[in-house]
Amino acid sequence: MINSQRLAQRFKSFVEIDSLSRQEKDVALELEKILTAMGATVCYDTAGEQVGGNCSNLVAKFKGTVNAEPVFLSGHMDTVGPGKGIKVQFEDGIFRSDGTTILGADDKSALAIILEVMDIIFENKIDYPPVEIVFTICEEIGLLGAKYFDYSLIDSKFGYILDSTDTQGIVTKAPAANKIIIKIYGRAAHSGAEPENGVNAIMVASKAISELNLGRIDEETTCNLGTIKGGVATNIVPAFVEIHGEARSHDIEKLKIVTDSIVNTFQAVAKKFKDNSDLPRIEAIVENDFTNTNISEDHKAIKLARKAAGNLGMTLESKTIGGGADANIFFSKGIVAGVLGTGMTDVHTLNESIAIKDMESSANLVLEILKVHAAGKIS
Repeated sequence: MINSQRLAQRFKSFVEIDSLSRQEKDVALELEKILTAMGATVCYDTAGEQVGGNCSNLVAKFKGTVNAEPVFLSGHMDTVGPGKGIKVQFEDGIFRSDGTTILGADDKSALAIILEVMDIIFENKIDYPPVEIVFTICEEIGLLGAKYFDYSLIDSKFGYILDSTDTQGIVTKAPAANKIIIKIYGRAAHSGAEPENGVNAIMVASKAISELNLGRIDEETTCNLGTIKGGVATNIVPAFVEIHGEARSHDIEKLKIVTDSIVNTFQAVAKKFKDNSDLPRIEAIVENDFTNTNISEDHKAIKLARKAAGNLGMTLESKTIGGGADANIFFSKGIVAGVLGTGMTDVHTLNESIAIKDMESSANLVLEILKVHAAGKIS
């Protein structure tokens, strides 16, 4: 039933529209045109203004043909770089770039799949529930579109985000994360003439980092220091260092413990270097980046997806992942979002690829989910 040629062509056209984060306007306008032609009511929120982008989150609503609870479908419009001037190669059923850019299957595959599902529904006059489509911006730079989304624009309390790899899996658990910024203030001095008058911020940072337990802490918890910058020249004792890191865990208490441990270690090490002044001084900034996702196995979103998969002769395995997605933000707003796979592989690399058969499989599953929901027969 899926029109493979149309799906492939639409995916290729979306991928070849540049849409780096904060630059999604061109692809949004194309989506708006297609959705409006389908009969959807389309609008935008004001997220773009709040994140400094040229476009906001796009919302499209279809009324449905049956009296059922509304369901949302979502994907993000932005891509990572290098993502300008993508040239799509298609061979043996596999999409790739020419090797100089990413492909953009993350997440242009979702856009194409969702539109194909709606096309099939209308062409075949299939009963379907009210559907609310949310195409977000700036997912790749901190889930900003979802964070600034105007949730009053949708009525759905559950739905599906197409932003994973495995077409036979549904993400039910994802961690919470804290952003951590450590600023170390020392004192500059000439490193040859009077180094003893300086307070070396890099030395403090190095000592503290050496005492941290980084990487995988346990099966639920990780932490990482990702960037460090400081110093001016080799002949100046460095007076300032800034470190950016993160901690993630599926367990909120563990997240707090790991975060506190990082901050406390820097504070403790700084005390050992104290001179007669208040230096070195530590400033720690901790910000929750996103909350965790934990969807119960008996939630209707999971039962519905499993029923649909069973109808297609598939099994749908619950997945626990270590990354965050728009689903984390939706979940924090009381909206349950199961994350489904589209088949994309090696995302965020020049080797990114996706098979058309996997996109078809994903489209068939989403279509069947809507059909089962419209029929009201989950069990």
